[in-house]
Amino acid sequence: MAKHWADFQYEIYLNGMTGAVPRLPTDLTRLEELAEHRLGPGPVGYVAGSAGEGSTARANRAALDRRRIVPRMLRDVQERDLSVEVLGRALPAPLALAPVGTISIMHPDAESAVARAAAAHGVPYVLSSASSTPMEQVAEEMGDAERWFQLYWGKDREVTRSFLGRAKAAGFTVLVVTLDTPMMAWRPRDLDQAYLPFLHGVGTANYFTDPAFRAGLAQPVHEDPNAAVRHFLGLFGDASHTWPDLAFLREHWDGPIVLKGVLHPDDARLAADAGMDGVVVSNHGGRQVAGSVAAADALPGVAAAVGDRLTVLFDSGVRTGADVFKALALGARAVLLGRPYVYGLGLDGQAGVEHVIRCALAEFDLTLALSGHATPATVTADDLTETPI
Repeated sequence: MAKHWADFQYEIYLNGMTGAVPRLPTDLTRLEELAEHRLGPGPVGYVAGSAGEGSTARANRAALDRRRIVPRMLRDVQERDLSVEVLGRALPAPLALAPVGTISIMHPDAESAVARAAAAHGVPYVLSSASSTPMEQVAEEMGDAERWFQLYWGKDREVTRSFLGRAKAAGFTVLVVTLDTPMMAWRPRDLDQAYLPFLHGVGTANYFTDPAFRAGLAQPVHEDPNAAVRHFLGLFGDASHTWPDLAFLREHWDGPIVLKGVLHPDDARLAADAGMDGVVVSNHGGRQVAGSVAAADALPGVAAAVGDRLTVLFDSGVRTGADVFKALALGARAVLLGRPYVYGLGLDGQAGVEHVIRCALAEFDLTLALSGHATPATVTADDLTETPI
C-alpha cells in the first residue's frame, strides 16, 4: 500500500492525547508572520522581501487564489499514490525544495538541516550556488537521497566548469540554471536595512572552497576575506549570456538541465530548441522584476507551448498543498517550494523544515483525494475554475 501523506494529521491528533500540539502552525501561510516576530529584521526581510513595492509577490498569490478547485464526487480515492517521475527521477510526490541562498542567516545549521529534512522524506533538495555550506558537505548529509544543483551562471567560465564537475562528483543529478538573476533587483526591504549577506561572506561557501575561484585570488581567503568577497561580487552574475551560450553548459553537464525563470512561451521554445530538459516557470518569488506577470498566470501558456517537449516545473507564490494541486492543474509536472521551508528552518531548524514538508504534502494528499483524484496524473485544467478577485 502506498504511503498516505495525509496520515500526518492523525499523528498530530494522537499526540494531542498527551497534551502535545505542533511546535509550529500547520497553516503554512502563518509562518512568515511568526518569523517576523521571532527573527531579526535583516534576515527576515532578506527572505520575505520582494522587488520594488512588492506587487509581483502579491500577484503570485492572487493568481493562485483566483483559481478555485472544483471537487468531484464518488470517485475511488481510498488508496492513493502521489509518486511521479520527473526528469527521469522517481519522486514520492510532485514536490521539491527550491534553491534559496544564504540561509545561514536564518539558522546556523543552514543547508545541512534542510538536506537532512529533505532526505528524511525523499523530497529532492535543490541546493543553491549561493549556499552557506559547501556542496560536498550537503551531499554527505543526504547520503543517497535525490539532490539537484542550482547554478548562478557567472562571468568566470572556469569557476562554472569547476562547479559543474564538483556537483556531478557529489552526486547531484539535475542542473537547475537560474536565468532571471544576472544582477540583483531593486529590493527596498534590504536597501532600507543596508543588508546584503554576501558582503559578510555569507552564501559564498561554494566559491570560497572552489579551486578555480581561489586561483583568482592574490591571497588565500582567510588572509584577505574582503578581497575574496570583492572577487565573488565581480563574477557572480553575467548579464551578457545569450541562448547560444547554453551549449557550454550542455557540454559540461551530462544530466538533465532545467532553466529557471522562464515566463514567456517563446523562451520555453528556445529552451527546447537548445536541447534543455525542462523549465521552471518562476519569477523568483517576486524578487527580481516589480510589476512582472504572475508565475501562475504564465504557467498555462508555457505548458501549452512545450509540455510535450520539456518537463515544466513551477515556483513562486506556493504556500500550501492546495497551491501544489493548482499548479499541477495549470500544467506543471512538479512544484518547487521556497520561502515556507526557510521560515520553518529559521523557527525550528531541521524539525521545522520537516514540519513544512509534511504539512504541505499532507494537505496536498487530502486536497487531491477530496477533489476526486487518487494520483497527480489525473489532475487537469478541468479541475479549476477562475474567479475574479
